[in-house]
Amino acid sequence: QVQLVESGGGLVQAGGSLRLSCASSGMIFSLNFIGWYRQAPGKQRELVAIIARDGSINSAASVKGRFTISRDNAKNTVYLQMNSLKFEDTAVYYCHAKTDFGAEYWGQGTQVTVSS
Repeated sequence: QVQLVESGGGLVQAGGSLRLSCASSGMIFSLNFIGWYRQAPGKQRELVAIIARDGSINSAASVKGRFTISRDNAKNTVYLQMNSLKFEDTAVYYCHAKTDFGAEYWGQGTQVTVSS
């Protein structure tokens, strides 16, 4: 069982920055993937950025060049640095992890609100 706890959300003006953190109760280097999804009101949950065990990254086209995912294996924490935030980035951001055996875990979510 892996528990994921997000933090760092909040209210920011357009053009501003936030850094989200996801602390894992398990060793993140043992996970196949860990990363971030988001869900805006009335929309489906979508991938933001994920990082694989080998360090490869997959991110949504809408955030490339603005958001950066990184991890600290020693702290079992994954970060999402969000710069140049736009109104359309407003959503609940969820940390997600997947093991080699296909088990998936979600955090409780953290709200990010970007004011225009």
